[in-house]
Amino acid sequence: MIRTSFNDGWQFRSQVSPFAELASQLVPFEPVTVPHDAMLTRDRVAAADTREGGASAYFPGGVYEYRKTFSAPEEYRGKRIVLEFEGVYRDAVVFVNGDYAGQRPYGYSRFFVDVGRLLRFGQDNEIRVECRTHRDSRWYTGAGIYRDTWLLVGDPVRIGPDGVRVTTPDIDAERAVVEVATTVENDSLELRTHQLVTEIRDAAGTLVASDTAPITVQPGEPATARRRLYVREPSVWGPDSPALYTCTVSITDIDAAEATFGIRSLRLDPEHGLRINGETVKLRGACVHHDNGPLGAATFARAEERRVRLLKEAGFNAIRMSHHPMSTAMLDACDRLGMLVVDEAFDMWASGKSPFDFHLSFPEWWERDIEAMVAKDFNHPSVVLYSIGNEIPEAGSAAGASWGRKLAEKVRALDGTRFVTNAINNLLALMSDRAALQSPNGEGAGLNTLMADSGFDVNAVATSELVTTRTAESYSVLDVAGMNYSESRYEMDHALFPNRVILGAETFPTRIDELWQLVERHGHVIGDFTWTGWDYLGEVGIGRPQYSTPDTPHPTFSAPYPYLLAGCGDLDITGHRRPVSYYREIVFGLRTRPYLAVGLPQHHGKTVVSSRWAWSDTIAGWTWPGHEAGPITVEVYSDADEVELLVNGRSVGRNPVGAFRTAFETVYEPGELVAVAYRDGVESGRDTLRTATGPVVLRAEADRDVITADTGDLAYVTLTLADPAGTVHTAADRPVRVDVSGDGTLIGFGSADPSTEERFDATERHTYQGRALAVVRPTGPGKIRLVATARDSDPVEVMITVEEPAR
Repeated sequence: MIRTSFNDGWQFRSQVSPFAELASQLVPFEPVTVPHDAMLTRDRVAAADTREGGASAYFPGGVYEYRKTFSAPEEYRGKRIVLEFEGVYRDAVVFVNGDYAGQRPYGYSRFFVDVGRLLRFGQDNEIRVECRTHRDSRWYTGAGIYRDTWLLVGDPVRIGPDGVRVTTPDIDAERAVVEVATTVENDSLELRTHQLVTEIRDAAGTLVASDTAPITVQPGEPATARRRLYVREPSVWGPDSPALYTCTVSITDIDAAEATFGIRSLRLDPEHGLRINGETVKLRGACVHHDNGPLGAATFARAEERRVRLLKEAGFNAIRMSHHPMSTAMLDACDRLGMLVVDEAFDMWASGKSPFDFHLSFPEWWERDIEAMVAKDFNHPSVVLYSIGNEIPEAGSAAGASWGRKLAEKVRALDGTRFVTNAINNLLALMSDRAALQSPNGEGAGLNTLMADSGFDVNAVATSELVTTRTAESYSVLDVAGMNYSESRYEMDHALFPNRVILGAETFPTRIDELWQLVERHGHVIGDFTWTGWDYLGEVGIGRPQYSTPDTPHPTFSAPYPYLLAGCGDLDITGHRRPVSYYREIVFGLRTRPYLAVGLPQHHGKTVVSSRWAWSDTIAGWTWPGHEAGPITVEVYSDADEVELLVNGRSVGRNPVGAFRTAFETVYEPGELVAVAYRDGVESGRDTLRTATGPVVLRAEADRDVITADTGDLAYVTLTLADPAGTVHTAADRPVRVDVSGDGTLIGFGSADPSTEERFDATERHTYQGRALAVVRPTGPGKIRLVATARDSDPVEVMITVEEPAR
């Protein structure tokens, strides 16, 4: 089928009832290009219930309406015409010329709507999409048509959507067997026989294998052609060498379809763990939500690729999409960049976590949503595990285990080449036993509040006999036992269940040193996924620094308005790496240089009561005006034996390193701060911070000078306040204004400020710790000019060239 972008020409509004419109309560439509996040257009609202309001970052729910007019030419008559929606949040209902055409309750599933029967050929047609969201998630979801849309047009005989499936069942150095299963559909009234041509090309475009065979298709009855091709001396796909091939299948003179794939093998056992192409791979994992920071939930291909690239540069080799299926754009990026994927189906099954979440539709729709996820993922070599759920409340019951078995077997029936897991929180197995889940700091605590409380021993509960008994069947239906916050079970389960392979599906970032030792020590533990790799909107303040006060002597899970961010990512929402990211890189053995992180002096001496998702309240900065000669804490992360700290060339001391870190107490003195690491008495590396001095200079740097006028491409412009030497001024925050002209438009402008009332769709924002980020979408080939201005600084200009996309 011919597949063309359907992203342009949409209009959007908050929906009103027809009766209200009859009473002249008109709400005008405004033009938009999808992907589009309707929720991000709303004003945030302070809520008395911080738990409920904070889940969505205090954005309100709503009902939204999109419409688009397009012409269906007369030559479309008699063809199959389908609209593809990669994601509409949530409860999408699609109308064509006012008539119902299709729907999808789940906000994260790709779905297709057959619209040909409702079109008026040779005329304009209206596509209308309704969607809604209200108290239906534990995090910021966004709303609307937030992923790409496509128009698919095909002849009566055609290769249908997802009609080419590629597997590589037999691989050695000499050749790889590539099995291509192609489904051909026939809407005609006749038996049809055609030649099916299959070609495989490598990354350079060289033809490496081909096959031609006839295929006969009965009317109204799809036929599958399964061909075995042989690629000589194959380049295998892996995290360090993501070699890709392209398979093109064509029905001579009628239709063609293309699939990108990788040649790779997967093996799993308790001794060697996960093996890719015969080599054991430990998953250095990041859990991530789907929002793109200043863009909200809008899913642009460039935004997804940028996230994957920055996460990989930070040391991760795997992403767990939390807690829903990953976008196609992110899967494509993971394939290209060698990032492994755990793709997750649901955050809930039949038991809800929010009043109006997907549990209301799950019993009727779960099977179709599993089918959609597997069909989307099938050809992507990056996907190594399917997760059927996250922290499912039913997992500790017999009925819940039965549901788990049903889901796992459905996945295996659709794709037997990958493994199945489920991210089980063992505490949920005891939710009916409130006595086992009492917090030492108060009664009636919810699950997340208990987990945030350092006084509650999560691991002690996880190892109880009650948990072992209640979760036995739920784990038994899986290939890999996904465990959230239950590392105390890793060793004991190897004795109790010697065939059990374990994945740390979600863990506290503050324990990565201990966790990674467990992963490396035990063959049956295949990896660790931190919460989280990238900061996100919603679940506000779970990773914020908290200090004891008479009113709040213990940590709280949610923060009050105007908190916006969770505050617990290794990378902040702009993609800037936080100190915990460098610590993790050292723990992973990927960095030998030490790293300096300085505690905020205004909080020196306070009693820390932060949650276990919170890192220390530090930044990589040595600019603290107003705190001269005041006490300050300096942390140093290192894999060395000891570290010496120097302030302006004078030694503060030499400390041993334990658990990859040490800390020094000193006083703040502007100038230069240096950490020198020693191993066996010999210097092994050093890190330096300098005080920003002189006038504040506004700097702007685009991530690329040339982009394409493609529907998914973007330019990211980093704005920093620095001194003339380039040292970022972390203590001189001020408003920055951005003006974009030419062949582009500003679609997002923000910072990593965790608590702010500023909007992402504004043209002026305050920097946070000296940084802000502007995101620009091209509108056509040509030039984009961005001019940024700030108080007491000279304006700065960035020029970006926009080229025609490659055909």
